[in-house]
Amino acid sequence: MTRALTRALPRAALHRSRLLRFLHDNALLHDTTPEGKVGEKLGDWLDFRQAIALHGVLYPEAGQAPLMPRRAGSMSAAALTEQFQATRAALEAAVTHSARPAPGLLSIALPVADLAPPAEAGKAPKPNVVFEPYRRYYGAHQRQMEKAVNRLRSQARAALTQGSPALQQLAVLDSSMDGILKEREARLLGSVLTMLEKRFAQLFKQHLKALADAEGATPDPTDPIDPNGATWQAAFGQTLQAALLAELDLRLQPVLGLVEALAADSATPE
Repeated sequence: MTRALTRALPRAALHRSRLLRFLHDNALLHDTTPEGKVGEKLGDWLDFRQAIALHGVLYPEAGQAPLMPRRAGSMSAAALTEQFQATRAALEAAVTHSARPAPGLLSIALPVADLAPPAEAGKAPKPNVVFEPYRRYYGAHQRQMEKAVNRLRSQARAALTQGSPALQQLAVLDSSMDGILKEREARLLGSVLTMLEKRFAQLFKQHLKALADAEGATPDPTDPIDPNGATWQAAFGQTLQAALLAELDLRLQPVLGLVEALAADSATPE
């Protein structure tokens, strides 16, 4: 049963995450070619103390007790797989608004920014000010995803502590890597929002130009940068949602590894 359940889970090739493909396809990131091997890049990210701690997890001393205590009442492989799928579906629905928010999740509506120029003559609104509703929207979804994924990841580690010594070590390793890479992950995901803000600024400047060009003329309804801003703003909202879905996929990848490890171990004959 666990094999059938995990067969439907998404997989992402190393260096070809959905988020990287999104950035490349939307011309937000032009160079996505990986430089060097994963181990070499990881070594560049770790400081001295983190490297020692990670070494201790990977190479524990003989007879050393598990660093993560066993937790009673943890999920089976099948239950954890179903929980993974349910969490992923609920968070995707929260972004796309394809269903009512699941219990515990907030309904975070896609905003419509106020594109109207200010009353003061000769003063154009600043793009960063107009972008602010989108910033709050994106940040709210990020916090909701982080909370839900962290809870699911904790459940996965707890399930692994009930398994073989290899699974117990994997749970400890995942906890250690989570702590080591959390700050770097936050910076990288924050840079995606910065890229999106730059794209919005470009579109907004084109919008202001379209407003100026449309004064005294009949607007062209086929113009993608229409004077009212409805067309391009709706498209930008879809871009934000696509970015959030790609980020969700990235956040879930470590949990997916834990789920599949537990499923594979459960399917192995004793």
